[in-house]
Amino acid sequence: MSQPPRRPRTLSDAKTEAEAAFKSLTTKTAAPLPKQPSALPGVKELVSLRIDQDVLEHFQEGGPGWQDRINAALREAAGKAE
Repeated sequence: MSQPPRRPRTLSDAKTEAEAAFKSLTTKTAAPLPKQPSALPGVKELVSLRIDQDVLEHFQEGGPGWQDRINAALREAAGKAE
């Protein structure tokens, strides 16, 4: 079986090959983002939480620090008491 005749190289072929070679050498790939820990110890996050009014009043009866008391109760309920 004979091979088909080669077509002569043209200027546009050489230009296309040169552009492809240049692009492959100069294209930057994005660096992967560093992995961040899901939660930093001791850092509190602002959230919106709906709780019953009587439960809120119970924690607010003790005065300032009611949010810390709710956090402590939730921590204990989650089995993560300090």
